[in-house]
Amino acid sequence: MIIIDHRAVQGTASRIVVCMNLTDISPAIALSPLDGRYHKQTAALTEYMSEPALNRERMRVEVEWMILLANGMGNGPIVGGVKPFTDAEIEYLRAIPEQFGAEGIKQLAAHEAITHHDVKAVEYYIDDYLDKAAETLGEDTELSRLKPLVHFACTSEDINNLSYARCIKNAVENVWFPAAEKIVYHLAEKADAYKDKALLSLTHGQPATPTTLGKELSVYVYRLRRQLNRIADQEYLGKINGATGTFGAHLAAYPDVDWVAVSREFVETRMGLTWNPLTTQIESHDWQAELYGAISHTNRILHNLAVDVWMYISRGVFAQVPVKGATGSSTMPHKVNPIRFENAEANLEISCSLLDTLAATLTESRWQRDLTDSTTQRNIGSALGYSLLALNNLMGGLESIHPNDAVISRELDENWEVLGEPIQTAMRAAALEGRKGMDKPYEKVKELMRGHSISKEDVENFIATLDFDEETAKRLSALTPATYTGIASRLVDFD
Repeated sequence: MIIIDHRAVQGTASRIVVCMNLTDISPAIALSPLDGRYHKQTAALTEYMSEPALNRERMRVEVEWMILLANGMGNGPIVGGVKPFTDAEIEYLRAIPEQFGAEGIKQLAAHEAITHHDVKAVEYYIDDYLDKAAETLGEDTELSRLKPLVHFACTSEDINNLSYARCIKNAVENVWFPAAEKIVYHLAEKADAYKDKALLSLTHGQPATPTTLGKELSVYVYRLRRQLNRIADQEYLGKINGATGTFGAHLAAYPDVDWVAVSREFVETRMGLTWNPLTTQIESHDWQAELYGAISHTNRILHNLAVDVWMYISRGVFAQVPVKGATGSSTMPHKVNPIRFENAEANLEISCSLLDTLAATLTESRWQRDLTDSTTQRNIGSALGYSLLALNNLMGGLESIHPNDAVISRELDENWEVLGEPIQTAMRAAALEGRKGMDKPYEKVKELMRGHSISKEDVENFIATLDFDEETAKRLSALTPATYTGIASRLVDFD
């Protein structure tokens, strides 16, 4: 649409303003940044979490259900009036989802434009292929007459729950999890490399007992690995049991079939999921809430990491490697902004918001079925997409930083007061052993060190005034902020 604006502007002649309507541009402009600005970083999820990916999986479920019903579980067809499919017929059926591409998407959309029902459109799409099966397999094929076998005894949710479970499982295991794992591997590698690199701690933003950079990174490795282990062990449940989970239609058609065994075989062996025997019309989505909770928790740990690293950069502990040709600030040429960490921080927050909403709402359904989960689940890809975007940016940021040894050393050397802790603790130990002059150790050290600029000489002189045994006095006098790190370097091995 072009808008012609004839409004007169005071002091000027009437003018024409031509405004292009962006919705008329083809191909369509993406509304979401995941499909626009950040498409390259999140495109891998399209293979599993897009609408076409879901429809392809629906076709796989429908086709595999047909094959099981026709070929059975080793003792002939499950339903009557059907001969076992030949290898060529099975190959033909399985090719339906595998060859689902641009033309197939258009064909399916045409069906849905009539049905206004996405799963019914998939059923009709498969019917189209059964109609023309003889062209490929010859006139002897029975596929052409087997439309009644498509979606047999199924409700839409029999197909949807299995399709979503397989889509989500593949997206997490093949895309999200490797990206998260890559960050953990990187952190573990850097933790080992920097396990002996002393670092001034800040508790409440104030100088505190030194640690090592490697140990602090190991804290994140340990936290993240716990969550990834939970996600790796996640169950993905599925069901195929009819309109309200009773196998009513199945028994009405074939009362002598052990439909429970058939259902379990299909979900576990054919679909690769965990069988849920007790459901309403829908699979209850509890496993989804568990998964999204674990991913959201992982997001929050990563958010903590992004913020910590951002502050380390601000403090000068980490230096950034400038990207050649990149602009740090539009007005201040000297700046290298930590934008990858800021991007990660923001997108992790968005992902958590979506995941938390999904986890909270998908576990509820009015009696045997309502449709709120249908539209909600369409946002799973976005929830994972924002997390994946954050993972990619966080990984890029981590790869572009390195410790700034000069700043790290200066911070340690400027904060000798952190040795107040070991001195007063040694005084407590000496008091327990009956040595004189060791009363009120905390108060004496506080008087010396709080609110004062303390030097190496000040610490040594204070130690010399105390009645320590020779070995303890020597050990304390040898301490520096850079060596007062306890067993931090050894703790890295526990990650």
